[in-house]
Amino acid sequence: MKKILLIIVGLTVGLTNLNAQNSEKSYNDNERVVIAAYVPKQIENFPEAARSMLMNKLNQILSNNGLGGSASNERFILTANCIVQSKSVTSTAPAMQAYNLQITFCIGDGISGTKFSSYSLNVKGVGETETKAYISAIKNINPNNENYQDFITLGKKRIIEYYNSQCDLIITEAKTLESKGEFQDAIYKLSSVPPVCKECYVKTQALVGPIFQKYIDFECQTNLATAKRIWSAGQSYDAANEASVYLAKINPNSACFKSAMDLNDQIAKRIKELDQREWNFMLKQQQDQVDIEKATIKAIRDIGVAYGENQPDIVYETVIYSWW
Repeated sequence: MKKILLIIVGLTVGLTNLNAQNSEKSYNDNERVVIAAYVPKQIENFPEAARSMLMNKLNQILSNNGLGGSASNERFILTANCIVQSKSVTSTAPAMQAYNLQITFCIGDGISGTKFSSYSLNVKGVGETETKAYISAIKNINPNNENYQDFITLGKKRIIEYYNSQCDLIITEAKTLESKGEFQDAIYKLSSVPPVCKECYVKTQALVGPIFQKYIDFECQTNLATAKRIWSAGQSYDAANEASVYLAKINPNSACFKSAMDLNDQIAKRIKELDQREWNFMLKQQQDQVDIEKATIKAIRDIGVAYGENQPDIVYETVIYSWW
């Protein structure tokens, strides 16, 4: 327990020593705010090939600004709408479709429906078919356009303000989840706060360590009990191998790790007595302090990521219709 606390304290103290205000100069953007690209389904008469290209453009804009997130289930999104301003048929041979499109980009909260910032531009495209004209126009969206900067900066600022204003609520909800034994959910909620929201980030990270310790202790007791039951019922080489599946899941920093080691030794000894066979399963072992810290930080991150990926998909469509 003390090791876990020291690791988290070390991380938070390092952050606290930075400027206490919300400054974006001390971090790489990919450690800050995470935004997902999303193209709504309700764009009228929008060809599927054009939708795919517009999605790529949104991802390029996010990547260029260090904001790229997962393909779905992020709270905050960059989305776009496409409106046909004008269309015509050229007098050339062969005749071509000419489209003038207004593309409106929006950054906002895909859960609450709050729009943070927006930016519009017009692009033109020409093609033999409607789809090709759309694609030609969308190709003219330049992901490196400097005019995006104010729009993106405002969106990031509003997201930071969201976390700072909601910090106490996030912590309260995490503690409630912890009290109900929903440790993964609590870790996921606390881990959702980006480092750039320094004040809130330090507060939430200070809680992650103790909750993680409770989580691995609970998992240890559960897996150890299952391993004991399997071994007691079988008392064979096959039972030993089956029990080892659960022993392998036990974190070396958990409170019952010594008990797991004792069971491991008992199994090895009994297998040797039964048929003179060596049981070579080895429990996870702690190495040096650096390895422990790295493993702990990675484990906490993996819990949050895995839990988030297993949640039902967010239906952005129902809340962003008012953004256009």
